[in-house]
Amino acid sequence: MSATSSESFVRGQRLMLIFLVALCIVVACVLSTETTMPTQNMSNKERAELREEARAMFYHAYNAYMQNAYPADELMPLSCKGRYRGVTPSRGDMDDILGNFSMTLVDTLDTLVLLGDFAEFEHAVKLVIRDVQFDSDIIVSVFETNIRMVGGLLSAHILAEYLQKHADTMHWYKGELLEMSRELGYRLLPAFNTSTGIPHARVNLRLGMKDPMLKKSRETCTACAGTILLEFAALSRLTGDPIFEVRAHAAMDALWKLRHRGSDLMGTVLNVHSGDWVRRDSGVGAGIDSYYEYLFKSYVLLGDDKYLARFNRHYNAVMKYVSEGPMLLDVLMHRPHAKSKNFMDSLLAFWPGLQVLSGDLKPAVQTHEMLYQVMQMHTFIPEAFTVDFQIHWGQHPLRPEFIESTYFLYRATGDHHYLQVGKKALKTLQQYAKVSCGYAAVNDVRTGKHEDRMDSFVLSETIKYLYLLFSDPQDLIINVDEFVFTTEAHLLPLSIAQLGNATFSFRQTDEHNVLDFMRTCPSSNKLFPEKVRKPLRNFITGSCPRTTAGKRLSALDFQASNADHLRAVYDMGITMVSVGDRSQGKAKSHEEGEMGLQFMQEMLELTKMQSINQLAQLQAVAYATDEKPQDWIALMAGPSHFSPELTGDQFVQGDLILAKPLRACDETLENAEEAKGKVLVAERGDCTFVSKARLAQKVGAAALIVCDNVPGSSGETQPMFAMSGDGKDDVLIPVVFMYSMEFGKLSAVMQRRKQPLRVRVMQMVEFKRWQLAKEQRQNQTASVAQKPDKEL
Repeated sequence: MSATSSESFVRGQRLMLIFLVALCIVVACVLSTETTMPTQNMSNKERAELREEARAMFYHAYNAYMQNAYPADELMPLSCKGRYRGVTPSRGDMDDILGNFSMTLVDTLDTLVLLGDFAEFEHAVKLVIRDVQFDSDIIVSVFETNIRMVGGLLSAHILAEYLQKHADTMHWYKGELLEMSRELGYRLLPAFNTSTGIPHARVNLRLGMKDPMLKKSRETCTACAGTILLEFAALSRLTGDPIFEVRAHAAMDALWKLRHRGSDLMGTVLNVHSGDWVRRDSGVGAGIDSYYEYLFKSYVLLGDDKYLARFNRHYNAVMKYVSEGPMLLDVLMHRPHAKSKNFMDSLLAFWPGLQVLSGDLKPAVQTHEMLYQVMQMHTFIPEAFTVDFQIHWGQHPLRPEFIESTYFLYRATGDHHYLQVGKKALKTLQQYAKVSCGYAAVNDVRTGKHEDRMDSFVLSETIKYLYLLFSDPQDLIINVDEFVFTTEAHLLPLSIAQLGNATFSFRQTDEHNVLDFMRTCPSSNKLFPEKVRKPLRNFITGSCPRTTAGKRLSALDFQASNADHLRAVYDMGITMVSVGDRSQGKAKSHEEGEMGLQFMQEMLELTKMQSINQLAQLQAVAYATDEKPQDWIALMAGPSHFSPELTGDQFVQGDLILAKPLRACDETLENAEEAKGKVLVAERGDCTFVSKARLAQKVGAAALIVCDNVPGSSGETQPMFAMSGDGKDDVLIPVVFMYSMEFGKLSAVMQRRKQPLRVRVMQMVEFKRWQLAKEQRQNQTASVAQKPDKEL
């Protein structure tokens, strides 16, 4: 690193001191309110054993990658081979993270240093310098390439120079990784050539935005555009080339201007050319998560006050509109009192960790406890779960966010509860994800079925945070308090602030007022985490203590997962029966009894309305019975967000045909000619729903049915969901989803019939109307036939 003036050094040290003091204040505020030691303390011996088990987990996965997959980007742990872009079967847009640049090794370099394995780190750095190149005609995700590759190269460069000074090794190293990160940064820069300054979501590593496939590129997610600054600022300050930091600051400024001025909330997907919002859902999960993280961490790393002010404005809005006690539910940015989803996604698990860093510990403890209960309920935290904690999407790709928050909560509180949580997470990975060739993602937490996938973040984040959780400071060669963790858990030193004079004072602008910069220590009596967790201990079973409500609870507002609501209906004399609970409610007063009657009347009306709405969204796959061709049977199916919606009397009819191959993830189908004009069936998995739909449309299919790949799944026992797309509106054929039990019935009929099975894809409510009208006509005909002749 280049030398700096003593004034810059003092400024950087002051920034580091401010951050450390702030963290100490948070801990002091918590610990000063309760002197009782937490229960279930973990012995030093057990903690050391768990640390070594985490180390062994790392090497089990790392060696499997190096021996079976390198130089591929990822390891396929079930096939025990590497995943290469353009060679392995495509997974659609999921493969935009791949660039044939040995991503897993680059992403993992700094973990080797934290483990103290300097010899393997040196060997791996030499491999990267020798083998990794970026001049490829490949379209990649700007966001993923930045956080995994640019961040990985920068962190490894910083640690290589650190080892030269403190471990007397790697004296041959001359900054090659930094030069590689600069080259990759230049290859990403064309994506920033937009009228707004907000980068495109994808770029071609060789052709930039001149790739014909990118001509219609227009949409990106908020997190994709807002998770660039840490890496690009570090790249500029280490190389002396300001262009990277300038472009990243401009993108953050443009995003800030697009917030909703009334709510201070951000949407999820936007047009990079016009700045118009495409999706106005606002939360802290997928599509927006790391934007908030980089606002706060940009202030910590760079000392730029405006990012603290912006973070605080957004944070206050999130806690006002999105936070529902320990839950975080998406709202509409322009109508923040309206919920836009009835489920949460697992990516929000990073939020408690960010709350710890920003000093708001109580809600961090609450949300973490809720997530821990979801994990205990389903073994892993599913990719998405409903407000009543049922599974919405059952996948679990071994994500690190929950473990990351567990680590930061332990660092802030010293509460051994978080060591116990980490132990549970570690043992679960060992029991349910470990395979002979690494760790495999879980395709569905209900069945435990594996997926042939091990993302690079398993090594760079998931296992890294487990190792750090069970390590003492003296176990590590570096002081992690002197570094900022990027969203991919790469380490950037706070001393980077010394290398540039980009600090910003709020006094220079009227954009913010002084209140935007003020943070206070959490104010609550007896705030030790155990005291906060205790009321939430049985949150999922609905046994939280009641807090007094100021107004009558209406059926429209009622949530079965809200403990206050459950207590309120109990006080009205309404019995809530659940498994293991047969208690009966008795109204506490005549007035509350009347409120209960009114509530139940509202609930009945609301149930009718919801049943109609759900039925209206439900799709049907109908076919004629074997015995009576005039009689039809309909099997339930779910809609998609990316295909035309069949409403009213609209339907698509055609013979049923299975795709070859069944997953329909190749560039074409073996039976493409045969599929023309037919209703194509493809199995879920290997690529996205919308990729299968585009292939079906390409071969001329009239409609697509995607059947579940989880044996035993059924719409009778699981909530039907709408398949999501990627924001592009180019699918013109109807696409529906069927669980395996429902499709099994359809498959059985196909096998019985000698002739092709003709099906009709339509709206379920319309099928019901059609069936009812037919029954009425039959009854009328029968009534006329039975009427006696007129007497003479």
